[in-house]
Amino acid sequence: MEPAPITVGLDGSPESLAAALWAADEADRRGLGLRLVHAWILLAGEPSTGLPADKDQNYWARRIVRAAATSVRERHHDLSVTEDLVAEDPETALLRAAEGSTMVVLGSRGLERVESFFLGDISLQVAGRAERPVVLVRSAEGGARPPADSGVGGVAVGVSLHGPCDSLLEFAFETAAARGAPLHVVHGCPLPVQAYAPWGVDPDVAGEISKDAGEKLSRAVQPWRERNPGVTVTSTVRLGNAARATLAASEGAELLVIGRRRHHPAVAPRLGNVAQACVHHARCPVAVVPHD
Repeated sequence: MEPAPITVGLDGSPESLAAALWAADEADRRGLGLRLVHAWILLAGEPSTGLPADKDQNYWARRIVRAAATSVRERHHDLSVTEDLVAEDPETALLRAAEGSTMVVLGSRGLERVESFFLGDISLQVAGRAERPVVLVRSAEGGARPPADSGVGGVAVGVSLHGPCDSLLEFAFETAAARGAPLHVVHGCPLPVQAYAPWGVDPDVAGEISKDAGEKLSRAVQPWRERNPGVTVTSTVRLGNAARATLAASEGAELLVIGRRRHHPAVAPRLGNVAQACVHHARCPVAVVPHD
């Protein structure tokens, strides 16, 4: 069975072109195909060809996909690229495409939460609902490649330890292995009330909490270390706000991997506070991985 491709959602923006270039690099590393998708609900049922632009209902849709494909092929001459126009609502089309993809890569404007709510950011909606990993890339990120000897890079992954996280760690290890890059696993551990004394944080209580969290993190990571002996791994427990800890770990990284629970209360946001903070404020692409 042929491996599932990496799918990119295109809308003609600089962000979606950056996403296409990032996805092409990743597909090349993993030996996968690349699928370029543009969804427009008013797309003509039978794509027309040979018509002048003012008569061709699909002209601009086709131009968006072809422009991205041209940029991708200039960078990766031998990459298998599929161009696809879909007559559907973009969110519906991308969620459907995710079912048959290794991952979905989308451009992101990095909107704040309130802006995203009112503007209906499709990237965040897909990241919060897709059953496969969704990578969000901003316009300045897709074309950048740190030099091999720059001393920066690698993959960072934030782990909560509040339940299973195998899908999250599997994706992080696979991505680091494909890049030949180190992996930094971080757990942000909020301090409970009993850790605070009138003069500040009680070092003994903080030390015990850090030690316990470190042991749990080590146990969670160990099976994946054994399956991926070629990946250099460092694990860190940071006491305090989990979002800040995860963002700090992402500084200088090529990719930040964060998790999203598949099962959540109906009234709760589909992306939790840590994921929201990382999507909006991380300076590198962010992969949102659904897990139980």
